[in-house]
Amino acid sequence: MAREGVQVEVAAAVEGDRQAIERLLASILPLVVRYCRARVGRQERSVASAEDVAQEVCIAVLTALPRFRHEGRPFLAFVYGIAAHKVADVHRAAARNRSELVPDVPDTPEIVADPEQRALQGELSEQMAQLLRVLPEKHREIVVMRVIMGLSAEETAEAVGSTPGAVRVAQHRALARLRRSLTGAGASDEAGAREHMSSS
Repeated sequence: MAREGVQVEVAAAVEGDRQAIERLLASILPLVVRYCRARVGRQERSVASAEDVAQEVCIAVLTALPRFRHEGRPFLAFVYGIAAHKVADVHRAAARNRSELVPDVPDTPEIVADPEQRALQGELSEQMAQLLRVLPEKHREIVVMRVIMGLSAEETAEAVGSTPGAVRVAQHRALARLRRSLTGAGASDEAGAREHMSSS
């Protein structure tokens, strides 16, 4: 949906037009789901799945829609702001509750991923989350939107309330910092391995 089309839909939705609300929710849902998957993950081990969080985001957007005013802030920034808060709520809840949820026993065997694959995926997701924690919050959001979700610099800029140029610069700096973090970790692992070998 083009920016002008979004503004028209938002204005109609704010006024209570049911069809405009439905079209608006249909247009933001895929973006919200991708964002939540990138930030929460696809693992069912967490307190809430990404799809659950995305549903909560859409409900919160619906609830807040009558109070939305443009005031120079794009609608997507409003949506991503709500999504960021919902994701933070899930992370806080997960930190408080370390119990592992066990789903009902399935009627048929699960063919998609065996336990080893799921363990590797979970480990990879945790490593990615740990790596992203070295970044400031805004840079982390930009990397998630640009690299993981595949949004353009313009779409990301609209979502975070910035300019496309500033998004590209922030992305470059964030990726450079991640690269330094990775090479620094790799170098310290090698040094530790050499030290361990020399002491043996």
